[in-house]
Amino acid sequence: MVNAAAVVGGSMIGLLLKQRLSQRYQHTLMQGLALAVGLIGLQMALKTQNILIVILSVVIGGLIGEFLAIDKWLKNLGDWLTLKVSNKYGSVGEGFITGSLVFCVGAMAIVGSIQEGLTGDASTIYVKSMLDAVAAAVFASGMGIGVAFSSVSILLYQGSITLLASSLSSMIGDKMILEMSAVGGLLIMGISLLMLEIKPIKVANLLPAVPIAAILASLITL
Repeated sequence: MVNAAAVVGGSMIGLLLKQRLSQRYQHTLMQGLALAVGLIGLQMALKTQNILIVILSVVIGGLIGEFLAIDKWLKNLGDWLTLKVSNKYGSVGEGFITGSLVFCVGAMAIVGSIQEGLTGDASTIYVKSMLDAVAAAVFASGMGIGVAFSSVSILLYQGSITLLASSLSSMIGDKMILEMSAVGGLLIMGISLLMLEIKPIKVANLLPAVPIAAILASLITL
């Protein structure tokens, strides 16, 4: 709830900046943030202790995501939001999808939610909330109000992980968290490429790779 509120607050600040900054400044800010997002993803991905888990997770997860057409469903939802709010506030769909992926796929989202579920300590989530508020402000200044809607994704995603971790505390190991974070980092690098408009990647269709990484890590451990 704190993280979702931080994103909404940051987005509101970003909308105020959007009215004061020219398109040239917004474009430069977005490019800078995209590079920073890529660096974060790279650091996360390089922490893997078994590259085979990452490769298999992406392959299996990609097949599942393509079959479920997650990217298509997200885009349809984004287009619906854009129609409802209108383009007056920017591309709502783009802001919603980008914000949801960036804020939810990262290591801190996974580790912080699991930590809170297992121990009740939400300190990692509080730190993430401050970082997300800054990122949301920059995103919203370039993409509009759609970034604020990603707070719903945060609430559902991180809330679910927290509740699940609380229920399955005895089954979650450090190896699983590490490999999930590594795969998440790889997906974040894909988001960076999307933001820089280098290569169109269906990052959403690769999301199943994150839980697949946990399954593979647990099987290898056994």
